[in-house]
Amino acid sequence: MINLNKRICSFLFIVCICATINSQTLTKSEIKNAAKEKFPSALLKLKSFLEIPNDGHFPKEIENNLNWCKNVFSALDFDVQKIATAGAPLLFAEKKVSKNAKTVLFYLQIDGQPVDVKSWSQKSPFSPVFKEKNNLSTWKIINYNPTIDVFNPDYRIFARSASDSKGPALSLISALEILKEKKIKQKFNIKIIMDFQEEMGSPQLANAVLNNKKLLQADMVLIMDGTRHLSNLPTLTYGARGIAVATIKVFGARYPLHSGQYGNFAPNPVFSTAKLLAGLKDDDGKVTLPGFYDGIHLSTKEKKLLNNIPENLDSIKKRIGIAKHDALGETYQEVLQYPSLNIRGLKAGWVGSKVRTIIPSEVITEIDMRLVPESDGKRLIGLLKKYITSTGFHLVDSIPSEEERSTYSKLASFKYRLGSNPFRTKLNGPISLFLNSALQKIYGKNIVNMRSTGGSQPIAPFVKTLGIPAVSIRIPNPDNNIHSPNENLRLGNFLEGIETCLAILNEKLK
Repeated sequence: MINLNKRICSFLFIVCICATINSQTLTKSEIKNAAKEKFPSALLKLKSFLEIPNDGHFPKEIENNLNWCKNVFSALDFDVQKIATAGAPLLFAEKKVSKNAKTVLFYLQIDGQPVDVKSWSQKSPFSPVFKEKNNLSTWKIINYNPTIDVFNPDYRIFARSASDSKGPALSLISALEILKEKKIKQKFNIKIIMDFQEEMGSPQLANAVLNNKKLLQADMVLIMDGTRHLSNLPTLTYGARGIAVATIKVFGARYPLHSGQYGNFAPNPVFSTAKLLAGLKDDDGKVTLPGFYDGIHLSTKEKKLLNNIPENLDSIKKRIGIAKHDALGETYQEVLQYPSLNIRGLKAGWVGSKVRTIIPSEVITEIDMRLVPESDGKRLIGLLKKYITSTGFHLVDSIPSEEERSTYSKLASFKYRLGSNPFRTKLNGPISLFLNSALQKIYGKNIVNMRSTGGSQPIAPFVKTLGIPAVSIRIPNPDNNIHSPNENLRLGNFLEGIETCLAILNEKLK
């Protein structure tokens, strides 16, 4: 009988110890030590993840990345399922801690921008390399093994999607692995949605959210995507601008002409295009389309809240190498609250070693507009189209007919596409209190809370359809060459990303 009582007491003691571990709230030092311990294997895992090409235009690349993610989350004891759509699938993973606990939905972007291999300073964008900056302020490849070599936070890993956004995704995955390895339960239910065509505007996401409302329902959505503030301090961003894109093609002669034979005779479409584009902005950088900024007004209170961020206008201009900024607002944060119009691509003849003495037959201009909640993308696109016709251009659907060529001296085509919608979450709401409480345990008051990012994210469907707030957890360094050749992620940022995710997962959600 005595032995039985002893066994019961021992069992109860073990149960109590397990319960204590499972409900453990980690301290600052425990979070930092756990992230530091995990970092070498996490970095090697990121390296292998980056080796998988991930252009969302190619189904095979989507499948390879989806399978990788499926295996990872299955190993973490998540229930994983594919969400079929009319196009590319999405991947969903879920892990419950309690039926009555609150739920956080994490959004992960897995695809990356297309690559121009020749423009990268390494063998391939999908052959990740570690680099350090030398005395000439250029980057050189180094042999770095995180399992045995001394950690340097300023080393970087260069590869497509290192920062946008496989690095942030691996930060969350690594934090989840830490919890499993240490047998610590997260403080809330977790749902994860993985998007494999974000760089294409997430064409299937809105319908997928609408068709899977019950599956995706949560108390908030946290976005593992986006670059930190220019200060490189831990950053939370409460909104994103939407996007609309347009292509203008101005036609000249039927085919390229010799500039000697036809110069002074055949009009060069570059000149009419130049005049057209020059009229889109005034000398202060403001868009001239009537009504472009309608509905947007920043109060003194809003400006004060926006500018409560550690940044200096002169330092920003010096850093990017400009003497004057577009005068839409007095600060960098203020200008992000307005819609923008950008010429993102321009093509006519040839340049450099391939230049030739011709009059181009056409000029193609690619435009993007960043949208804010107060603006409507279709209306702004309409303003642009109206401006084009007001300058004397006759618009055609595709290639001008013979009759159109002989009738109109200014011919162009105009096509557009509306992408993701803007969203905005309150800066001082419950989601802000929750996230700042988690991060302040590690970083104190050194946290940047931004009202909006200048870029776009396909999160509006979650906010609108599910009726929940959304915040972006920013991890990559601001100078990461996002969307460009030589994209990179600072190793110190990756480590802090693991710390950040671990702190959030271990924060009680009331």
